[in-house]
Amino acid sequence: MEEQVLTDEFFMKEAIRQARRAFDADEVPVGAVLVWNGQIISKGYNQVELLKDCTAHAEMLALTSAFSALGSKYLPEAALYVTLEPCLMCSGAVYWSKLARIVYGAADEKNGYRRCTGSHTPFHPKTEIVQGILAEECAQLMKDFFRQKR
Repeated sequence: MEEQVLTDEFFMKEAIRQARRAFDADEVPVGAVLVWNGQIISKGYNQVELLKDCTAHAEMLALTSAFSALGSKYLPEAALYVTLEPCLMCSGAVYWSKLARIVYGAADEKNGYRRCTGSHTPFHPKTEIVQGILAEECAQLMKDFFRQKR
């Protein structure tokens, strides 16, 4: 179990690097990486402002890139690491992707999936959900970003 936690932290650190790219681009700092067979196969960070597209969330971009790279519409052996609890839209995409795992850092009380679903999971029944990996670091990026905006 401890080995899995170390692996989760390793991949979450890469997701945090992606979130910093978003921060530097003046986007809400959310980053994601998709892992398959222990390798990062795609990355994404929020690009809503850049692309003028409200669906250009880190998770959506990482998923689309992974589908293209693997030539598959389902990713049942993959894990998605994301710095912030996914919103309902991204949760729907994760559901249809049939991911094995979703690992996220900070909770999102305002826009996270749990705001709409409560104790019910919007993910595929076989998807394992892990929350709170490097949560403080992930949350601090968000706090710094919005503090800068005020």
